[in-house]
Amino acid sequence: MMLEKLFHLQNNVAVITGGGTGLGKQMAEVLAACGCRVALCSRKVDNCQKAAETLQTKYGTKAKGYQCFVQKEESVQQFVSQVIDEFGQIDILINNSGTTWGASVEEMPLEAWQKVIDVNVTGTFLMSKEVGKTMMKQKYGKIINIGSVAGMKAEPPEILNAIGYSTSKAAIHHFTKDLARKWAKYNIYVNAIAPGFFHTKMTDYTLRQKGDEIKKRNPLGKIGDFTSLQGAVLFFASPASNFVTGQILAVDGGSSL
Repeated sequence: MMLEKLFHLQNNVAVITGGGTGLGKQMAEVLAACGCRVALCSRKVDNCQKAAETLQTKYGTKAKGYQCFVQKEESVQQFVSQVIDEFGQIDILINNSGTTWGASVEEMPLEAWQKVIDVNVTGTFLMSKEVGKTMMKQKYGKIINIGSVAGMKAEPPEILNAIGYSTSKAAIHHFTKDLARKWAKYNIYVNAIAPGFFHTKMTDYTLRQKGDEIKKRNPLGKIGDFTSLQGAVLFFASPASNFVTGQILAVDGGSSL
């Protein structure tokens, strides 16, 4: 069937950073449901191992959790090497690991700024660089970077006061476009998803304090749930998007309009 060819992912290998919890786990689930073998990594290896065990049991596909500090080149190299040894290939990379720090600009510590940039931007660069080497050899790959609507527009401080985070996500969006341009010749597709507000551990405090106001400002009047990214991820990971690269897709209920 044409539909099966469009969304065929059977036996592909997907790497998801920050894949043990939250949105990363949900993205891993939709890929596993479509037949992907998945390698999950984060600094908290226990979360990844538990998520991998659940995916194996539920979908009967190979899944494994690893520890990786995405902002450290040696850790990234070791992780990618392990995945290649154990899975044989990497077809899909989702750069989902991220962190934030809420503070006004004038009060934000330098170390907080650097931590956010190191994890969100440098981590995406290092993981893409290392996985990209394998994809170049294969002459194929799908890279999906997780940006944010916060990197597309300037939020008022009463809604979001995290300039390091928003700056890092704007950087991810341009990184996506630039890398797509550079690696198109290798048949490597690079796209990004820019989520709006979702219920995650990172946003729970903000949503508890300001959730009603955020929903009022959203054209669809709601907050994203754990399934809201799955369709976008499936599209970008599968042959359905084989004429799409360098694009930023906002999944935000219209908040970026």
